[in-house]
Amino acid sequence: MKIKEEELLLIQEQQKKLNELVSNIGLLESQKHGLLHEIAGVNKEVEDYKEILEAEYGAINIDLEDGTYTEIKEDVEGNKKD
Repeated sequence: MKIKEEELLLIQEQQKKLNELVSNIGLLESQKHGLLHEIAGVNKEVEDYKEILEAEYGAINIDLEDGTYTEIKEDVEGNKKD
């Protein structure tokens, strides 16, 4: 006994679509993994450069629009314990 030809074709087409979707998810996960490594690398570069800038200018906040900066001043009074 067999199912009808059109039923078999529909099942085969559905399975093919599922397999393609699962394959695409695997590809996207692989790309995501690579991008996360790139993000980690760029974050490291940012942190390294912050140290260079801090050595030259001290603790500052930089306006990324025009490059102006303001000094970061620690709140000595706010850090005191009573």
